[in-house]
Amino acid sequence: MLLNAKWMIAGAGVLVVAGGLPWVVGYVTEQQWQQATAEANSAQPFLKLETEAYRRGLLGSELRGSVSLLNPETGESNRVAFRADVTHGVTGSLMDFEPADGWSAPGMDWFPEENPRLTLETRLWGTATLELEVPGMSVTDAATGESLATSGGLARIEISDAGTQAEALVVWPALILSGPELDVRVSDFRMEQTMNHLSGEVWTGSGEVVVESVSVTPDQEQSVTLSGISVQSSSEAVSEGERLDSRVAFEVADITFSDDAYGPQRLVFALEGLEVAAWSALTESLSAMQALAVTQASGGEEQFEQQMAAMGQMNTAVRNLAASGFSVGFPELYITTPEGTVTGSAQISHPELTADQKAEMLMVMQRLAGEMNLSLPLALAEKYPELQLQLAPLIKQGLLVQEGDRLVLDAQMKDLVVDVNGVEIPLPPLL
Repeated sequence: MLLNAKWMIAGAGVLVVAGGLPWVVGYVTEQQWQQATAEANSAQPFLKLETEAYRRGLLGSELRGSVSLLNPETGESNRVAFRADVTHGVTGSLMDFEPADGWSAPGMDWFPEENPRLTLETRLWGTATLELEVPGMSVTDAATGESLATSGGLARIEISDAGTQAEALVVWPALILSGPELDVRVSDFRMEQTMNHLSGEVWTGSGEVVVESVSVTPDQEQSVTLSGISVQSSSEAVSEGERLDSRVAFEVADITFSDDAYGPQRLVFALEGLEVAAWSALTESLSAMQALAVTQASGGEEQFEQQMAAMGQMNTAVRNLAASGFSVGFPELYITTPEGTVTGSAQISHPELTADQKAEMLMVMQRLAGEMNLSLPLALAEKYPELQLQLAPLIKQGLLVQEGDRLVLDAQMKDLVVDVNGVEIPLPPLL
């Protein structure tokens, strides 16, 4: 009997703890929501989250709020109210969001079978998964004749390690946009991205965007189809986390026009040796200037002083970035045309300076060095009159030189002078 009583007491204790866990989870979830809202609002000026009411219960909560999106071009703000039902579990909560006015515009039924679902799943240890599931839909504008049809898709972002790591996934099998003047079809879009916070405003990681095909058909004209589209990006810390290398490669396997296919097409952009601290400072100053331009429409002495301060921070960051040494450019350009291939590359670099050299540095451009080369078929310029008109002045000035059946540009930059095929062009000191 004594043993059974002990087990009964222990079981009752477990039930009490288990019954109280949802309340603890609900409390932590509310704190996490408030913290995430504050961080999102302070990180950028374009999106603002507001919590109007948060009613927390034992097994669940109710949330009402709004999200405002700011148009940086016009300064106008669009506000969308939302509500969410929150379910508390033992180790986390599930927040199910929906717009207060529904997923369709007034008087419209964009999703006749089922509505989209937007959820946020949180855990006590700080991980969160935001997921949007969109069913198939078809919308037609009777006034313009334009229509949009999609197969439905999925977008998900998983955040972990107190917000320092993130993984994103977007899958969209098909999208068709049709109108009186143009039809656009996108097949099998997929995006994957991983991000890891390094320092300040600097993140590292890798990502890939793949699209099976994009077809554009103008009214009463032949379609143009891009097949095998891919964008691959990577950023990694080097030199024990003090430097950053970044690379983005754009590629199209084939471009089909008039039943003829040409490819591949490839362009690579690379940044190498960026000092992390200076790059973070430059990013922060640019964000500050952008925020001032968006949030302060009216002029005034205070705004002018803030803009000048942000400009000064940006200039200092650029000087520090240059003095630390870096390299930026397009190491690979490869375009296939019916007349032949267009190839080229370009690179600009700045050497790392000593403390004395940095103190004597008057301008960034003084020590910039670079090189560029471009080669294209002569037949390409001869076939297209518009292109020939643009290239003719360059050929006349000797900036493009004919070598056999190709036009070639070979340029080097040093000491504020660009040498293009032997023609020297002084550069103005802009930086």
